Amino acid sequence: MNKQFVCGDIGGTKTILQSAEISNGKVRTLLTHRYDNHDFATFSEIFQDFLNRTRGTDLPLAACFAVAGPVVTQQAKLTNLPWQINSSTISTEFSIPAVKLINDFEAAALGIESLSPDDVAILQTGKSLAHSMRVVLGAGTGMGVAWLTWHEGRYFAVPTEAGHMDFAPTSTLQIQLLEALHNKFGHVSVERLLSGSGLTNIFKFLQMNSATASNLAPIHLEEDSGATITALALTHQHPIAIKSINIFADIYGAYAGNLALTGLTRGGVYIAGGIAPRILNILKLGGFMRAFHAKGRFSELMHEFPVYIITNPEVSLLGAKQEAHHLLNSQS
Repeated sequence: MNKQFVCGDIGGTKTILQSAEISNGKVRTLLTHRYDNHDFATFSEIFQDFLNRTRGTDLPLAACFAVAGPVVTQQAKLTNLPWQINSSTISTEFSIPAVKLINDFEAAALGIESLSPDDVAILQTGKSLAHSMRVVLGAGTGMGVAWLTWHEGRYFAVPTEAGHMDFAPTSTLQIQLLEALHNKFGHVSVERLLSGSGLTNIFKFLQMNSATASNLAPIHLEEDSGATITALALTHQHPIAIKSINIFADIYGAYAGNLALTGLTRGGVYIAGGIAPRILNILKLGGFMRAFHAKGRFSELMHEFPVYIITNPEVSLLGAKQEAHHLLNSQS
C-alpha cells in the first residue's frame, strides 16, 4: 500500500509545501507549491489550500514542517512573522497522525545528506574528517545556525539561535558601524548585520557617513532591501552598494570562522540562506575567506575546515522531507 506524507519549509516571507508518497520502498514527489505568507493570516489557511490541491489522493499519514523560528515543546512562533504554529493543533485540525515541527536550520542541516555535488560551491576544500562536527549558517530574512553531530551511526541536527549572538567588529569601520547600530537598537546581534535587513543597515550607514555618498543621489530603502542593494551592486555597479556587500562578506566570513572554531567543524562549514548564492562571485573574490582565516594564532587551523556555499534553495525542504519520511516509517 502506498503511504503519503507532507513536508514544508515555512520561512519569514514564503512557504513551500510538498506532498510525497512511498511506493515499493521508493519516495515519489506528488505536488510542490509555493506561497507568499503575507497573503494569508495563518499557516492553517495555507495548509488547507494545499490539501485542497491534493484532493483525490490519500490523506497524509505524517508531516514535518521546517519553521523559521525556535521550536519549543512542538510549538513555534516565527521570528519574523506573527504566526504561532502547534504540531498537535495541526494533527487534530487536519487529521494527520504524526506531525513534527523543526527549526528551519535544523532542517537545512538534515538536508545536507541529500545534496548532490551540483548543489554546493566550494570556497575551501580543507581537510574533511569523517563523522566530524558540521555547522550550517545562512543569512536571509534572518540569520540561522544549526550544528550537526555524529551519534550512533548518523548525523543529528542541533538547532540554535546563534544569529542573535553579539556582533563582533573586526575593523575601525565596523566599530563605527556597531556604534551607529547600538545607538539605534541597543543590543546589536549578528542578525542586525547578516540578513536582508542587515545589508540594508550597512548600506544606510555608508550612505550617511561615506564621502562617496556626497556625490550620489540618496536612495530611500525599506527595512529589508537586501535584494535591491544586491541588484544595485551587481547590475548597476552602485559604489555604496558594492562597498556594502563587501563589508557584508567580511562580517559573514569572520562570523563563519567563529562558528568553525566553536565547534571544530572538520566535517564542514555550510553557508545556506537566500543571500549567499546571489553574491557567490563576490564571496569567491577573497574577502569572505580572508576574514574566515583571520583568527590570529589559529589562522593556520582555519585553512583545514571545508567551506561550502549551498546553492540549492530547497535544502530546508529536503531536510523536512527526510524527517517526514522517518516519521512515517516510525509509525509502521
